[in-house]
Amino acid sequence: MAIIVDKIKKRQDIALACKDILIKQCINNVSIASLTKAAGISKGSFYDYFTNKEDLLFEVINIYLSFHNKIKQNKLNSVNSAREKVKVFLQVFYEEDDDNLKELYREFLSITLSNPSKEMMEYHLKRNDEYYKWFESIFENGIKKGELKPISREVVNGLYILGHGVFMSRLTCNHEQSNQTEADKFIDAIFNFIEV
Repeated sequence: MAIIVDKIKKRQDIALACKDILIKQCINNVSIASLTKAAGISKGSFYDYFTNKEDLLFEVINIYLSFHNKIKQNKLNSVNSAREKVKVFLQVFYEEDDDNLKELYREFLSITLSNPSKEMMEYHLKRNDEYYKWFESIFENGIKKGELKPISREVVNGLYILGHGVFMSRLTCNHEQSNQTEADKFIDAIFNFIEV
């Protein structure tokens, strides 16, 4: 009888087995042979699940993003006001708690900036659009509940860009100092103008 393999789970298992080597050696310096050795698979098996090293990196990032997004959604569900939800959402840009995700994203940015491919850019744009829509929905829900003025839509993009800029600065300049207190004061000042 043939063994039935859950290809999605197997793909994730291979990706996670390669995570450490991707972080330590940088995707441009790591060979398919070292990845297959880390995962305990043949080169042929690697190509059964991934088209290239970048595809593997995308999978690792997706696994961590999925886990991270579940945690973020639980945190968002634990607060009631749009103000607090925005603070929780933006914490990803300056919190300290997911070093693996940050290292993977740093590696992804390095590749994207040094050797941009259409595939990389599309992946980055897709993830960014997903996060932006999620962030925007906090404001839309606040408006629907009568908690925020409709003019609050005008600050969504600016706050998102600011948060993303802080995140990029932390990744590229190795700023370890948390800016949460300053960010929270800034968000409070904005919300003093846009809350009903």
